[in-house]
Amino acid sequence: MEPIWLAEYPPGVPATIDPDSTGTLPELFAESCARFADRAACRSLGHEISYAELARRAGEFTAWLQGLGVAPGTRVALMMPNVLQYPVALFGTLAAGCTVVGVNPLYTPRELEHQLADSGAEVIVILENFAHVLQKVVARTAIRHIVVTAMGDLLPVPRRWLVNAVVRHVKKLVRPYELPRAIPFADTQAGGTPQPVAVAATDVAFLQYTGGTTGVAKGAMLTHRNLAANLLQATAWITPALGGVGNGTIVTALPLYHIFSLTANCLTFLRMGWCNLLIPNPRDIPAFVDELAKAPVHGITGVNTLFNALLNHAEFGRIDWSQLKVSLAGGMALQRAVAERWAKATGVTLVEAYGLTETSPAVCVNPLSLAEYNAAIGLPLPSTEISIRDADGVELGIDEAGELCVRGPQVMAGYWQRPDETVKVLDADGWLRTGDIARVDARGYVHLVDRKKDMILVSGFNVYPNEVEDYVMQHPGVLEAAAVGAEDPVCGEVVRLVVVRRDPQLTAEALIAHCRTGLTGYKIPKFVEFRDELPKTPVGKILRRKLRDGDDAGDEGAA
Repeated sequence: MEPIWLAEYPPGVPATIDPDSTGTLPELFAESCARFADRAACRSLGHEISYAELARRAGEFTAWLQGLGVAPGTRVALMMPNVLQYPVALFGTLAAGCTVVGVNPLYTPRELEHQLADSGAEVIVILENFAHVLQKVVARTAIRHIVVTAMGDLLPVPRRWLVNAVVRHVKKLVRPYELPRAIPFADTQAGGTPQPVAVAATDVAFLQYTGGTTGVAKGAMLTHRNLAANLLQATAWITPALGGVGNGTIVTALPLYHIFSLTANCLTFLRMGWCNLLIPNPRDIPAFVDELAKAPVHGITGVNTLFNALLNHAEFGRIDWSQLKVSLAGGMALQRAVAERWAKATGVTLVEAYGLTETSPAVCVNPLSLAEYNAAIGLPLPSTEISIRDADGVELGIDEAGELCVRGPQVMAGYWQRPDETVKVLDADGWLRTGDIARVDARGYVHLVDRKKDMILVSGFNVYPNEVEDYVMQHPGVLEAAAVGAEDPVCGEVVRLVVVRRDPQLTAEALIAHCRTGLTGYKIPKFVEFRDELPKTPVGKILRRKLRDGDDAGDEGAA
């Protein structure tokens, strides 16, 4: 497809970037830490560490790994929420030439065993809250070295003691465990001097697992070049809009093991000299709001459900958004109702972006100068090619919906030890099949229609859940909604709507009447079910798969 989107690029954004101009992630990290040494790099639980301290602590972690005899290329698993230990271990691992394996701390023993066994990780750093899960599976993995850390381990005394005591004894979030080989995180901070390691741009920096919402998780091999390229693409896009590098605080609420948070927050804003405000548990909305109310922030990223939850909290009005410069939504479709409420409440447009784990992740971003919600996922980033194709691989034209395919320096090297899965999505010419249905308008803006596998086929007509959900969310009595397919002997499938109510008096009949005002007949839900909550991933993405499979019972019958 011709790059018609370039004419819509904001001033100062280049058409291309040079992915080989900046070096590897350890080189980028060292450069930022030297440049912004005295600035705050991260803040968590009321304590800041500077770029200089982050560099020192990461170096000590590197030296500890080298002291173990850990060879470059070894996989190191990090199983923690957003605490200060995470970036320390992250950058320490990369500088040792090792590969980071981000692990969801909420994994069940089965899920954890699969990821550790599949990745072949030999080292793990784990928050003590989840050590009992590791205990159940570690014998069936390649793990040789275990580091257990407590929530407040990098906080100063007495705050460290207080935080750890609350977590262990007041909230009782730490269950008994036995890991005889485990050492405390403090042992990785023994003041050693790291030895330089030759890291190549083609080395795998991250095994980033994906597929948890659709099936067995696969490890996307993201190289240093992939991440450095996406970092350059992101900074080229946002820096002109922010008036230069500047200095600010970015709210990092999504967990750093998730690719969106890893690249968009940790790497991108570290490159710009900002401070990452690390939120350990964004699902604790009251505590999250309290943290945001302490001091003005300059940027925030998140998923639609996170912004929706913040907006619906009674204390949201306490937060000072006067210095907010950028609000970025990704990870799932942004709904019009949420975007419009956010802009009204904060005075800043909630800008939608799109990416995948397999693309490090950013593919498209809307201009930060966007005046209002535009229902698009944005414009392809510099050096990013896109193609909309039909089921036979034939490229489609303007405003024709088909599978979105992507090519660029941010596209993964393939799936770890899964050549059979790699060839299903990545062709010999470097084109990645995303599995997403999209269209490109005449100005080059990309509009995401839906996931191919989530599409509902009603009497031969395609129904895209995002469209149904977006319209349902415009009803004032709806807090959250998900649309999935339900088998039907006449139509093949019909639309089933699962709703969390804002108004407890809302009825199925009222919702269907609302849908009739804006949706054509075959898109109108046949069944409406009310629940107290919807199943979600830890980052807040609604799990339609679980709803389709009949996971959990609803609060009342369908209508």
